[in-house]
Amino acid sequence: MTEVVAALIWDNNKFLICQRPVTKSCALLWEFVGGKVEIGETKEQALIRECREELGIELNVGDVFTEAVHEYPDITVHLTLFNASIAKGIPQKLEHNDIRWITPAEIPEYNFSPADVEILVEIVKRYG
Repeated sequence: MTEVVAALIWDNNKFLICQRPVTKSCALLWEFVGGKVEIGETKEQALIRECREELGIELNVGDVFTEAVHEYPDITVHLTLFNASIAKGIPQKLEHNDIRWITPAEIPEYNFSPADVEILVEIVKRYG
């Protein structure tokens, strides 16, 4: 199982989502910023690194919002979504096709990666 981390970053009543690049699996689907945990990293360290690489921001990592396991045809991921906030910087499209701030009510307007679906249900339950 592959350990993956992601950030739930809020700005008032909106949270940050990112559109996967055309060149990657699940191309153009929306997701939370994050990625795979590398050997020797904690989940928090991985999330800080991924946000720096993908968005050019420094992150404050909070507690775990929720976790999910999803089986893709070629990989099974254990996704840990952390509450997080931007400590420094403004999100930039360094890797993603697009980035947006959306409200929970706007979730149905976007096609998300399959691993994020049950997480989005939890966001709507808590904040929708």
